Order: sequence, then C-alpha cells, then structure tokens
Amino acid sequence: MLQNKTRIALVDDHPIVVEGLEKVLSVVKHMKIAGRFTNGKDLLSFLNYTAVDIVLLDITLPDINGIDLCKSIKTNFPQIVVLALSNLSNRGIIIDVLKNGASGYLLKNVSRDELVSSINTALRGEIVFSQDVKEIISSPQLTNFPETARLTTREKEVLGLIALGKTTAEISGLLYISKFTVESHRKNLLQKFNARNVAELIRMATQQGFL
Repeated sequence: MLQNKTRIALVDDHPIVVEGLEKVLSVVKHMKIAGRFTNGKDLLSFLNYTAVDIVLLDITLPDINGIDLCKSIKTNFPQIVVLALSNLSNRGIIIDVLKNGASGYLLKNVSRDELVSSINTALRGEIVFSQDVKEIISSPQLTNFPETARLTTREKEVLGLIALGKTTAEISGLLYISKFTVESHRKNLLQKFNARNVAELIRMATQQGFL
C-alpha cells in the first residue's frame, strides 16, 4: 500500500542527477519519491508540511553546503534519516557530515542495488558507506587529512566575493568594512583552508562545498 512505501526526498544541484535518481528509485516497489530539489531552502520548506522518511543529500548545493543542511534537517526533523550522496571523496567532508547527523555517505558511482540496499540499511538505524567510502575511511594514509574548514558568516561572505573576482577595495565597499579587515579575512581563509594562494583557496573551498 502507498502509505507503507519509503518516502524519499532527493536533493542535488544538478537536475539531471535528480531525474536519474528518481527513475532508478521509482521502479523499486517499496519506495516513493516524495520530492526533488536543487537547493536546500526549498527542501527545508517542503519538510515543514510533507512527511519524508529519508533524504538523499548532495554536499555541493547553490545556497548552503550539504554539511550545514544535514545539521538543519536533523535539528528540525530528527526523525528523518539523512544519507549523503556525493562526488566529493574528501575524508574530512565525510567525517563532518556524519558528525552533523548523517546516517551514511555514498559516492555517486554506486550501483542501483547498492543504493537501494544502503537506503534500507540506513532506515534500520545503521550507519552505511559505499565500498569506496569504506576504503577512504579505513586507509591509514588518509587519517591526517584536515577536516572541513569552519567559517564565520563574514568569512563566507568574503569567500564568495573573492570567488567572484572582487578586489579587496571592492569587497570593502560591498560589505562596509575596512580594507584592513578584508585583508585579515583573506589571511584567515588561506590559513583555514591551508591554501597558498587565491586559486588554491577557491579550489579547496569548492571541493568542500562552500562554493
């Protein structure tokens, strides 16, 4: 019966990925796609009035990174299971999303059978990883990778403007802060991402879902 089906919400910034996931999961007898989204804001609004059992969550979204979105979901809707589904294979990101309440982490190269099995396992209250993620977590040479950078709201604003190619003077004018403060934020961002220059900063921030 319909009410016994697992209700799934899909969140990915690429519409074609969402459509593909819907096609793959819609043919599974006990699963139903309750909603599909390309940003976090629409998902959170949807969850306020629609019952969902599990969210398949991408990490890179246009309005909020999936790590923070996972925390918001679990804070406001603790009964919902969150399963990360991403191309990002950074160990720090995997650990951070788990710390924020995710029930597992899958890479997008999983097969349909592995995806369905992982959803079922997560719904039973277990933590689940795709095979590649298990290897990433267990590899000794990866244990010293830095975790995802922790940024203040202002640092996120400055980072976004840097990514748009804005100069220190332009950022100062846009945010109504001094050039000295902008430079201080630039320095802090480079340190937090362990980046040697702006190009590396943008690349690492993108990998970690901030851009």
